[in-house]
Amino acid sequence: MKISAILYSPFAWFKRHFFKLAFVMLIIVAAYLVYIDAQVKKQFSGNKWEVPAQIYARPLRLTLKQEINVAEVKDELALLGYRQVANASAVGEFSVGKNTLTIYRRAFQYADLSAPERILKINWKGERIDELRLLDSKENARSVMLEPWLISRLVGGLSEDRMLMQDADIPEMLKVALIQVEDNDFYEHHGIAPLSIVRALFANIVAGRTVQGGSTLTQQLVKNLYLTRERSYIRKLREAAMAIVIDARYSKEEILNAYINEVFLGQNGAVAVHGFGLASHFYFNKPLVELDITEIATLVGMVKGPSFYHPVRRKDRTLERRNLVLRILFDGQYLSRSEYERAVNAPLVTSSSPSLASGQHPAFMDKVRDELYSVVPAAETRLSGVKVYTTLDINAQRRAEEALSTTVARQSQARNLPALEAAMVVSDIASGEIRAIVGSKKAEFAGFNRALNAYRPIGSLIKPVVYLAALENPYDFHLATRLVDEPVEFDDREGKKWRPQNADKTFRGEVSLLDALVMSYNVPSVNLAAQIGFDEVGATLQRLGYNKTVEPLPSLALGAVELSPLEVNQIYQVISNTGVLKPLHALNAVSTHDNQLIWKRTDSFQRRADEDASYLVNYALHKVTKEGTAKALGAAFGSLNMAGKTGTTDDYRDSWFSGFDRNLVTTVWVGHDDNTPVNMSGASGALPIFAAFQKLNSPKTLSRSFPSTLTIAHFNQDTGVLTQAGCPNLVSVPAIKDALGEALTCQALKDNPPEPPKKERSFLERLFGW
Repeated sequence: MKISAILYSPFAWFKRHFFKLAFVMLIIVAAYLVYIDAQVKKQFSGNKWEVPAQIYARPLRLTLKQEINVAEVKDELALLGYRQVANASAVGEFSVGKNTLTIYRRAFQYADLSAPERILKINWKGERIDELRLLDSKENARSVMLEPWLISRLVGGLSEDRMLMQDADIPEMLKVALIQVEDNDFYEHHGIAPLSIVRALFANIVAGRTVQGGSTLTQQLVKNLYLTRERSYIRKLREAAMAIVIDARYSKEEILNAYINEVFLGQNGAVAVHGFGLASHFYFNKPLVELDITEIATLVGMVKGPSFYHPVRRKDRTLERRNLVLRILFDGQYLSRSEYERAVNAPLVTSSSPSLASGQHPAFMDKVRDELYSVVPAAETRLSGVKVYTTLDINAQRRAEEALSTTVARQSQARNLPALEAAMVVSDIASGEIRAIVGSKKAEFAGFNRALNAYRPIGSLIKPVVYLAALENPYDFHLATRLVDEPVEFDDREGKKWRPQNADKTFRGEVSLLDALVMSYNVPSVNLAAQIGFDEVGATLQRLGYNKTVEPLPSLALGAVELSPLEVNQIYQVISNTGVLKPLHALNAVSTHDNQLIWKRTDSFQRRADEDASYLVNYALHKVTKEGTAKALGAAFGSLNMAGKTGTTDDYRDSWFSGFDRNLVTTVWVGHDDNTPVNMSGASGALPIFAAFQKLNSPKTLSRSFPSTLTIAHFNQDTGVLTQAGCPNLVSVPAIKDALGEALTCQALKDNPPEPPKKERSFLERLFGW
C-alpha cells in the first residue's frame, strides 16, 4: 500500500492541484498576452514605419490664352504616366486630335486642394490655348491643373522605402487576390489557422523539405513588423501569440491594409521596396488604383519571392506565376472566362519609374531639404511619409542639366580645361518659384553644390544695379544721359591707386548711359557709380535681395562682391519683375501622408525698386541681346525677344550670364573651383549654356506692358539734351514723363551746336604733342 501510494502520489498531487495550476498558467498566459498587447499597440496604432518624404514637382496649370503648345502638354502627360489611346475613356488616358487634347485626368490631392477626376478637352489656336472644356460637367473652365509628378523620395539613411496607401487607394481586386492566393481563410480565422499549419507540416514531411508554409497574412505581418528572421519554436510561438492579439484588437481591414503597406516586393538599389503602393510605381509607373488585373496578379504573385519572380530579370517564371494567380481568381469566380483568357494571353509589360530614384537632381534636392528642415524640424514627422510639394519643373530641370553638361563638356575639350565647372539656377519671374538648379557639370552626383554655395565675384552682372540706382533719379539721369569715358583713378581699401579700364583698353570720351550698359563699358559705369555714391550702389544691391553687408568701394561698381548663382538669380528676379521682389523658394506646401496640411507658403512680395526705372533697365538689357555683349543670343533666336547681362571677372576667372524671357530668369556661372583663369568672358563661357537651355525649353518672347508714366522721348546724341522730334542727330528712347523738361527746338540746337565729344589722344599724338 505504501509503495502504491508513493507511485501514484504525483498523479494524485497533480489531480488535487490541477485547477490551481491551471489558474496560475492562465494568469501567466494572460500576463504574457497583456505584455504582447502593449508591444503591439505601441507600434501598430502609431507610426508603424519610418517612411521617406515624397517629393512632388509643381503641378502644371493650364489657363485660357496661355502660350503653351501641344507638345509641351504631351511631355507632361508622358511624365505623369498617362497612356495615349485613340479615344480616352479611362482614368490616366489621353487622346490627340487636330489642335486638341482630350485628357481623362486623375483625381489628386495638392496641399489643401482636393481635385476630382475630370475629362478635359483642350483646344488650341496657334500656340495658345483657346478653350478649356470639362466634358464630364459640360462646362468651360478658365484654368485647370494636372496632378504633380512624384520626383523623388528623401530616403536619407533608411534601408527600406514604402508609399503609404489608405483604404480608398487600394483596389478591391488586390485584396481579393491576396486573400485567395495567400490566406483563403483570412476572414474566418483568429490570426492563426491550425489546420493550415498541420497541412503544411504534413506536406513538408512528405517532401523532406519546406515546400509549403502555414502562416496566415496576420502572421506574415507580425513576422515583418516585429520579429527577426530567427528560426525557432519560441519565435513561432511568439509570432502566433502576436497574431492572435492583433486579430483580437484590430479589424480585418486594418490588418489587410497594414499588410499591403508592409510586404517586401523588391529592391531599388540599396533600398528595399515595401508595399504595393510603391511597387506599383516602381514596376508599372502608375498609381495603385490604375493597375489592371494582369498587373495586380503580377505583384500578388511576387509576394512568394520578389527576387525569384522578378518581372524584368525573371520574366518567364514571373509570367507563369502571374497566370497561376489569374487561374486562382478564375476558379474562385472573380474573373469571367473572357476576362481570364484575355488576361493570361496579355504580355508581361513593366515600365521603370525614374521617380523612385532617390538620388535624382541632388542640387535641387539640397534646396528642398534646407527648406523642409526649416518648416518641419521634427525628424519623426519628416519620416512619416509626408508629402512635399515643390516648385520644380522637371522638364526644365532635365533640360538645364543637359544644356549645362553638354556645353561644358564641349568647352572643356575645345579649350583643354578638364577641371571646368558650372552651375545654373532657373526661377519663375512672377512667383519666385525655383524651376531648376544644377550644381555641377555632373548633375547626377551629389557633392559640392556650386549653385547654392559657390560665392564668386560677379563682375559686370552688377552693372544693371548701378544703372537702376541712377535711373531712379529721373531728374538727373535718363537713358540718353552722357557719361564720361576718360581715364580715372580711385583709392582702394589699402590706399593704393585703382585705375579701371574698359575691356578693349579704349576710352571714348563720352558715351550715352544706354550704350554704356549695352556694351558693358567699365569706366563710364564706375564714373556713374561715383556720381550717385558707392554706398547707394550697395544699398540698391541689398534692396534687390542681397542680404549681406556690402563695402562701398569703387570696385563694387565692377562687381567686386561675391554672390552665389542663387543670390544673383534673386537680384535678377527683381529686375526682370520690374522691381517687385518675390523670395526665391523651392517649397510650396507640406502635408501628412493622409493629406492633412502641415505647412503652406503664404504669397509675399515687396516693391524694392521703382517700376519705371526697372522698365528702362529691362529695355537696356533687351538691347544687350540684340546689339551688345550678348548679341549672339539675338542672332540665334531671331525675332524671339530676350534680355540679359554678361559678366566677366578679373583675369577671366569667372564667366557669368543672367538672362530672361517672358517667364523665366536664368543665371549661369562657369569657372574653376580653385579660382584659376578659364579665359572665357561671359559671352563665350556662360552665355552658350543659357542659349543651349533656351533651345531645349521653348522660351516665350519677352513682353512688358509699356507703363503709362513713360513716353518715347528724343535726345540729342552728342549732348543727351531733350530735343524736339524731327531734329537731326537724335536718339529716341523710353523716358519718364514727369521728369522731362522743355524740349530744345531744332533752331536752338542749330544756333548752339554741341561740342564734339573729347576723344583720347593716340600714342603718337601724345608722343609728338599733336
